[in-house]
Amino acid sequence: MRGKQTVRGMFLSMAVIVAVAGAFYLINPHDENADPLKAVDYRVELVTAQRAAPYPVMAPKGLPKTWKPTSVSYVRQDGNAWHLGFLDPDREYVAVEQSTDPAGKYIADVTHDAEDTGKTSRVGGETWQRWEGPKYDALVRTAEGVTTVVTGTAPHERLVEMVEALEPGKS
Repeated sequence: MRGKQTVRGMFLSMAVIVAVAGAFYLINPHDENADPLKAVDYRVELVTAQRAAPYPVMAPKGLPKTWKPTSVSYVRQDGNAWHLGFLDPDREYVAVEQSTDPAGKYIADVTHDAEDTGKTSRVGGETWQRWEGPKYDALVRTAEGVTTVVTGTAPHERLVEMVEALEPGKS
């Protein structure tokens, strides 16, 4: 007799749990059409990086609102590494990466092993090397001990658009 009561109690407990979970789901607002990736406000990190970095930290100015900033970081202990990630209007990834680490290894890391094509692009009065890879393509510029990489899944034109929007901050 005791076994039947235990099984019955278990089913009653499960029914209560399912009912409570269902009610919780129904009363909580949810929008299946909402973008699960929230934009980040990178202004504080940018100011911090501009004060701490031994180079002019690059960030875009004047990009249309259709570009969504999604990630930001500055790590002094990791070669003064600055990272600012975006989704472009077509939801392709574009990142601005800067570091004082040795260029070869740093570029391979942030581009996921892209390789120098030997081609260049003249953007914003500067010459940028074109890199291509299985995951990310990139525009790369090394000057005065800092490597700047604009990389991502976006097509070359979008990478150029990001480079054109970049402005150096205070070093």
